[in-house]
Amino acid sequence: MLSPNVETFIGCDSDYEPASIVIYGAPFDSTTSFRPGARFGPSAIRHESFGLETYSPYQDRDLTDYNVFDSGDMELCFGDSKAALNDIKNRAAEILKDKKFPLLIGGEHLVTLGAVSAAAEVYRDLHIIHFDAHADLRDDYLGAKLSHACVMRRCHEILGDGRIHQFCIRSGDREEFKFAKMHTKMHKFSFDGLKETVEELKNTAVPVYFTIDLDCLDSSCFPGTGTPEAGGVDFKSLLDAILTVARLNVVAADVNELAPMLDASGASTATACKVVRELILALCQTGERD
Repeated sequence: MLSPNVETFIGCDSDYEPASIVIYGAPFDSTTSFRPGARFGPSAIRHESFGLETYSPYQDRDLTDYNVFDSGDMELCFGDSKAALNDIKNRAAEILKDKKFPLLIGGEHLVTLGAVSAAAEVYRDLHIIHFDAHADLRDDYLGAKLSHACVMRRCHEILGDGRIHQFCIRSGDREEFKFAKMHTKMHKFSFDGLKETVEELKNTAVPVYFTIDLDCLDSSCFPGTGTPEAGGVDFKSLLDAILTVARLNVVAADVNELAPMLDASGASTATACKVVRELILALCQTGERD
């Protein structure tokens, strides 16, 4: 018997009801400040994931051992950031209401704001762990308050001081770094301080939103992104950091900022696929999401 042509991330073909993790794509890049193309990231990750195995030798785990539902890409209004963010928020809220884990694949980094807005309404003491090359703490970018360059500033307005923990940051204007000294917990250039942060948050058992901007990776190994920055981390360092964060009470997460056509070799997309696979398996490591 023929089956419908439905493309999911490899191994993530569970039905919705038994699923503990739900993938949803946000193909949006309307506020990209340099090179556009991140809107094509979610579909490229899904399509190219079939170049991977479902099994991870890093974690000795297999995606087929878990119930993960891929709901596909949302249809978002490219001309209205508020409307797009509201749709993302509503999708995340629906998943959270059903007691499932929302895993967002972007898209530019602004999409994180919609998901964080939903999670913060459920978890009042929410913290964010943020991997990125950029501070994303501008109050506005060319007059726009809703920009991928402002996403963590808008998240700070929701969460308040001391609840955004930033790593690998190596780019931003002077005012962003001044703001970070007063209001966030920024760790520049690397994952130094991550283990200590995880221990602190683990001891208090706070809920954590985990956002990975893939341009935290060095541009020499991940050029396929809208605003590449030299001086980043390598894949293995990112993997180790993901496994460290997964020890926490992570309640929602995202991976964003792959622009696949900006790396004709396909290496950036392959790397993004592997990050998503390892993130899913890491989130399942406690046995609570099986």
